Amino acid sequence: MGKQGFSAVALPLLVLGWFTVSVTAGDSALSAPVNVTIRELEANTAIVTWEILEGDPVIGFAITQQKKDVRMLRYIQEVNTTTRSCALWDLEEDTEYIVHVQSISMGGSSPPSDPVSFRTPRESEKLASTGPDEVNREEMEQAVQLRVGELIIIVVVLVMWAGVILLFCRQYDIIKDNEPNNNKDKAKTSSECSTPEHPQGGLLRSNV
Repeated sequence: MGKQGFSAVALPLLVLGWFTVSVTAGDSALSAPVNVTIRELEANTAIVTWEILEGDPVIGFAITQQKKDVRMLRYIQEVNTTTRSCALWDLEEDTEYIVHVQSISMGGSSPPSDPVSFRTPRESEKLASTGPDEVNREEMEQAVQLRVGELIIIVVVLVMWAGVILLFCRQYDIIKDNEPNNNKDKAKTSSECSTPEHPQGGLLRSNV
């Protein structure tokens, strides 16, 4: 009886221990993100992108951002997402940064990715790197937008004027149609108000 009772208790414990070890091993096998890249680098902003290995149960990410030779870190974490990119903001121009990316699962985080370093450009360098062709293209696009806006305003004004002219013509036609009736009414009124004549041609005179 003692051995049977010990076996009945030990078996569930062994199963639970094996399950715990399996889950822990699965979480520790979460791979670090790969192909970490910096895109759309500006003087004060940048976008970091990465990829994960197929099959990893990833539910989020964590990013550490650090200035080179400075201990202060910025930690960005987001869960319940499948995105593979993150915007870095409030950067300082002409400054070198180091970025690590980690994947997050239900059981924890992956090892950090290989460090990626980048340097933000100066604002003046960004403006200088804009070639004359790009400047001319932007100016042409702005000119086209202005002309389109002017054409829209002109069309609206013409439509309004056409409406006013049409309304005036309708009112004029109504007034013109009513003129013969007004003339007839005036003639009738004047004939009624004139002095009546005697049947023999003389004017009626009142007897004094």
